[in-house]
Amino acid sequence: MKIKILEDDEKALQFEVSDTDNYYVNTLRRAIINRVKCFAIDKAMFYENTSAMFDEYIAHRIGLVPISTPQKGYTETDEVLFTLDASGPGTVYSKDIVSSDKEVRVANENIPIIKLAEGQRLRLEGKAVLGNGARHAKFQPGFVTFEPIGDASFKFYIETFGQMSPKEIAYKAIESIKEDAKELKKELKKIS
Repeated sequence: MKIKILEDDEKALQFEVSDTDNYYVNTLRRAIINRVKCFAIDKAMFYENTSAMFDEYIAHRIGLVPISTPQKGYTETDEVLFTLDASGPGTVYSKDIVSSDKEVRVANENIPIIKLAEGQRLRLEGKAVLGNGARHAKFQPGFVTFEPIGDASFKFYIETFGQMSPKEIAYKAIESIKEDAKELKKELKKIS
């Protein structure tokens, strides 16, 4: 297998892979989509919502806001509290969602959440947890695709939503594949 980097920055990683089969690159793509863990706001408690939108609609929108996910130090049992307290008139943006942890915060501050009219107010708390794309799409760390460019050659593309760098996404996906292979090897040894 040979790899040639085509693009490498904080938003995207693109490379060519040659001398391989499509099931190898598809395994990496699926691991990125379904196995890489990142934070997302999973639960929301509304204390006040005088807007024209239902609580569930706003909770869904807030859940889709990318949350930065540090490489180490957090487990699936950790919860990070986020608060939002906004009054109209004006647009509420993702930057208005305040984290209780300086390491785990909104990754993109310019995502519009809702427009509030004069006298409308929105006050809520949300809890962010670690999850993966197999659980819900809001936990997917980015967009990933590959395309054939010749016999046994593919162009692979990873674009981050902001939770972590594209390289971190690739590393975490590769680690999950390695862990699965170790587990399979261990189980096969039991039956030998």
